[in-house]
Amino acid sequence: MTPRTRFRKKPAPEPKMMPNAMGPVLGLMAVFLLAMACMYLWTSRRAAAPASLPAAPALTAKHLYSETANPAADIAAALAQAKREHKRVILDFGGDWCGDCQVLDIYFHQAPNADLLDKNFVLVHVWIGHMDANLDVAAQYGVPISKGVPALAVLGADGKVLYAQATGQFSDMRHMEPASVTEFLETWKR
Repeated sequence: MTPRTRFRKKPAPEPKMMPNAMGPVLGLMAVFLLAMACMYLWTSRRAAAPASLPAAPALTAKHLYSETANPAADIAAALAQAKREHKRVILDFGGDWCGDCQVLDIYFHQAPNADLLDKNFVLVHVWIGHMDANLDVAAQYGVPISKGVPALAVLGADGKVLYAQATGQFSDMRHMEPASVTEFLETWKR
């Protein structure tokens, strides 16, 4: 080996192509931005309800149905009051967890329903748990809870059932107009 060849520089290796580390990051950012844009458009369109549907009232859950109440005693007291005041009794089967029950209560207390309710009825809320409590009371008055809640019955002051909701008429209360409650109260007032 000659002295020159010993110190001769080796040719530089050809540079290997390094993968662009920013490619996957840019792709993920693009997907993320696209997803955010789609979510924005979807939520902004859903926020504006169609004019043809009634706006559901703002809900703040009210405590309406007592878990510890004695429905038989409450109904007996309501019947005694109805007899004294020449009114009828409305039995409202439901639970505080039920959004439609909350809407029914709101509609009951809006004009003109509040006046109709006060002048003509004694209202009794009967707690049904999560469709597993006081079902015997509902059955006694001909109200099939399995069809949905709120479920209503109207009693005369003598305790006779005048009306029992058989097909879940009010179980979709949040999509109904307050006028449907007005019509119900007008139909069954004394």
